[in-house]
Amino acid sequence: MEDYLSVGQISKPHGVKGEVKVIPLTDDMKRFRKLKNVYVDGNEKTIVWCKMQVDRVILKIEGIDTMEGAESLRNKYIQIKREEAVRLPKDSYFVTDLLSCTVYDTLENKIGKIYDVIKTGSNDVYWIKDEKEVLIPALKDIVLDVDIDSHKIIIRPIKEWQYED
Repeated sequence: MEDYLSVGQISKPHGVKGEVKVIPLTDDMKRFRKLKNVYVDGNEKTIVWCKMQVDRVILKIEGIDTMEGAESLRNKYIQIKREEAVRLPKDSYFVTDLLSCTVYDTLENKIGKIYDVIKTGSNDVYWIKDEKEVLIPALKDIVLDVDIDSHKIIIRPIKEWQYED
C-alpha cells in the first residue's frame, strides 16, 4: 500500500500572490479546511489558508508568494500521509488501493488489472485493461469480494450480468 494518498492536484496559479487552484481528488472537498501540512513532491508544505469554490479549492501554501512560485507547482499532487486519511466506511476503498488489484471471476478466470475507477452518479465503475478492456459496475451483487492486502477482487462471471445483443 502507498504511504501517501493524493487528495488533490494543483491545476494552476490563482492570482499573483502565490495561491494555487486545486482539483480535489477526495469525496469531501471540505476536508481541505482541516489540512495543516501536506506533501508536494515528497516535501512537507504548510497550508496557510484555504478557500472553497464550487468544484475547486484555492490554497495558500507557506513559502509560495509569487505567481511564478505557484506556476512551478502546476499539475503536482497534494498528498497526505496514509495515517492522516479519513476513516472509510465498511466496503469502501481508496482508489489508489484498488489500482493495485487484479480482478478474477468466481470461476478463477483472470479479467485483468484495474486501470482506473470512474465515478458516475449512482456507482463507481472499475475500468479493467488487459487483453481487452472491460467496465465493471462496482455493485455488491457483481463485486463479491475485495481483498486489498492480496490485491485481488472477485466478481460474478461477466456473462451472468452483462447485457449481450
